[in-house]
Amino acid sequence: MLNIGVIISGRGSNLQALIDAGLNIVVVISDKADAFGLERAKKHKIDAVHIDPKKFKDKNTYELEIVKVLQKHQVGLVCLAGYMRIVGDVLLEHYQGKMLNIHPALLPAFPGLHSQKQALEHGVKVSGATVHFVDEGCDTGPIILQTAVPVLDNDTEETLSARILEQEHKIYPQAVKLFAEGKLKIVERRVTGTGG
Repeated sequence: MLNIGVIISGRGSNLQALIDAGLNIVVVISDKADAFGLERAKKHKIDAVHIDPKKFKDKNTYELEIVKVLQKHQVGLVCLAGYMRIVGDVLLEHYQGKMLNIHPALLPAFPGLHSQKQALEHGVKVSGATVHFVDEGCDTGPIILQTAVPVLDNDTEETLSARILEQEHKIYPQAVKLFAEGKLKIVERRVTGTGG
């Protein structure tokens, strides 16, 4: 069975979706001590670990500590779920092709922060969510699954975010299951095996 490690920074609603899907999550790591996602992990008897980046001299030593924890738990897949940092060389070196992220937009449109606000400001009629492999860029890795969410005339950042989040909770577990079943293959920039 595939051991999954989840890295978070906040409330962990996507973490909860992964837990509810019955996936084998063995450790949850947060860069923030007060992240509610750590409480979610404890409630489900999953190891919850806070690693404070401020206690390390640089990003590499901080990420080495994360890798140590992941390796201790024999993690074969890392899921970023609201982790608010760009992954560096150390994590990538150890988990390239074995690290997924969920993003609240139809990538490559609106990468980075405040995607829903960007979508509204651009006046798009459709936004959505994307699960992708993590690479060295910001939300630039090969796309696994996407789902569209219509943008309504009266949408605010909050209402659009809430509807996109509902879809995130569906497609993230789906993508993780495809990975766990060994179905996903990256061919250049395309991910095959998604059934799409």
